[in-house]
Amino acid sequence: MSAVKEATHPIGLVRPTVLLRAGFSGLRLLTAPGRVMIPRPATERLVERALARLGTEPARVVDVGSGSGVLAVAIALRSPNAEVWATDLFEAAVKLTRANVARYRLGHRVHVVQGDLLEAVPGTFDLVVANLPYLPERLRLDSAYADLRSEPTSAVFAPGDGLGPYRRLLEASRRRLTDRGVLVIQYRGRILEATRSELGNLLAELEEQALAA
Repeated sequence: MSAVKEATHPIGLVRPTVLLRAGFSGLRLLTAPGRVMIPRPATERLVERALARLGTEPARVVDVGSGSGVLAVAIALRSPNAEVWATDLFEAAVKLTRANVARYRLGHRVHVVQGDLLEAVPGTFDLVVANLPYLPERLRLDSAYADLRSEPTSAVFAPGDGLGPYRRLLEASRRRLTDRGVLVIQYRGRILEATRSELGNLLAELEEQALAA
């Protein structure tokens, strides 16, 4: 269930409405339709996998391509010993993530920054989570993806085979994951993960799936 709330826009976007969405991991989160991708149920499985990897120990986590900040907020709420970073390239997403972090008073543990992939976040991480664009741009008008046409193109489609953002993230993760760190991503509805030593295998799996799609 969702409701549209007419109000002063909390993130300075052009559109005067925000969507107050219920149902993502039990959270009520602000979204900005058409400017930032609306979270989908498949992403809840990404949260569950991330939490299973974290356990109860202190950990440093980064949500790459945070969008509305749903991953960062959900992980921080359910993993109280985690220090979470949320990063996105686009200002609208950064502002929206900050608004959702503030809604849950998580500013002391969730740090929101603007930047490309891991460039704006410091140090190494025990967990990197991401749901990046991966569909080839040539599929933008394909009827099979008609339900995605209202979403911002940059959040869904990428040039070539679509894997460019994930290739770059895997390469960056080689340098920024701790020895026991894990990358967990969403790709075509599946949740995939790899330790630092397994990143090459994950890339091969992504490329194989892209060819088969």
